[in-house]
Amino acid sequence: MLLWPIMKKLLHLVGRKNHGKTTLLVELVRELRGRGLRIGTIKHSSHSHELDAPGKDSSRHRQAGAAPAAIVTADQVMVFLPRAPGSTFYASLEPTFAGCDLVLVEGDIGGPGVKVEVWRAEVGGEPLAAGRRDITAVVSDDPIATTVPRWPRGDVRRLGDLVLAAARELEPASSRTGRVSERRVRTSAFRRGWSSRGRRLDPAP
Repeated sequence: MLLWPIMKKLLHLVGRKNHGKTTLLVELVRELRGRGLRIGTIKHSSHSHELDAPGKDSSRHRQAGAAPAAIVTADQVMVFLPRAPGSTFYASLEPTFAGCDLVLVEGDIGGPGVKVEVWRAEVGGEPLAAGRRDITAVVSDDPIATTVPRWPRGDVRRLGDLVLAAARELEPASSRTGRVSERRVRTSAFRRGWSSRGRRLDPAP
């Protein structure tokens, strides 16, 4: 497997609160893992949170100035890295995610990867795609006025295909040897909102 920088294989699931980003991300991870792919995930928050329990040994390590600081158990490793407000964090995560085929990011709408919005009419609020030019598609089963493709929420297998097609746009040319022609056709069709079999990807309401 050819590796490339993490910022070349990020796909952000974005959207307003309670529109189903986490639920969809979990379903996509299961679907893509079932295809034999290695999928990494990142949960992004724009707020400051304490990720450790105050007073615990690991917290005291960090308070003393340790950076990085880690917790190691019999089955997991957690590493704490300091982050300056507003600074990028993807480069710091590069070694950890280097072996992934795709990294799904929940949130971080200002991040560097492809952005796909999750939207449900019953929750309310205008789709973010209505006021942004950097959203590739909207995942929804509801009628929606948008200039970008609408991907059906109810078919996770089909969504998996569409997500991988979008992610292929990020791959360096060297990793697509022997498959460039096919992928260009599929990507072109995806951008127009059509499948490679000529079916509309954003069905009319």
